[in-house]
Amino acid sequence: MKNLIKRTAAAVILAAALPAAAAAQDQPLRPAEYVDVSAIHIDDGHQLEYANHLASMWRSSMDFQVEQGWIDSYEILANTYARDGEPDLYLLVRYSEWPSTEDGEARGEAMRAHMQMTREQMQQASAGRAEYRRVGSDMLLRRLVWND
Repeated sequence: MKNLIKRTAAAVILAAALPAAAAAQDQPLRPAEYVDVSAIHIDDGHQLEYANHLASMWRSSMDFQVEQGWIDSYEILANTYARDGEPDLYLLVRYSEWPSTEDGEARGEAMRAHMQMTREQMQQASAGRAEYRRVGSDMLLRRLVWND
């Protein structure tokens, strides 16, 4: 929940600042899609377990969101030469529009129906993964493209 609040605040700031700057034709850059980046640390010996989660539950969730048009794409990046303290994986999700509160609630209902899970079951599944993986950080980035 704390990350959602931070993401919402960041999106509001970006939405207020960048479009105004991009509206001027003399600006070299304009905002494009959002990129949500999660840095994932996996405990030793649990890489396969987490990979199986990504290949099943996470992929199903992401594919459903792409089918619904809620996100544009997603990907997994491995930190091949991770230094001490750095994450093992980065999960990227790209989307063009920030959903309204109502859309977010409706999407949550649709997602739970698709996954055939209640909120409580989803939270329990997340808690189970927390035993061997942790989210080191979340970033909400916005890609900028040339304005020509």
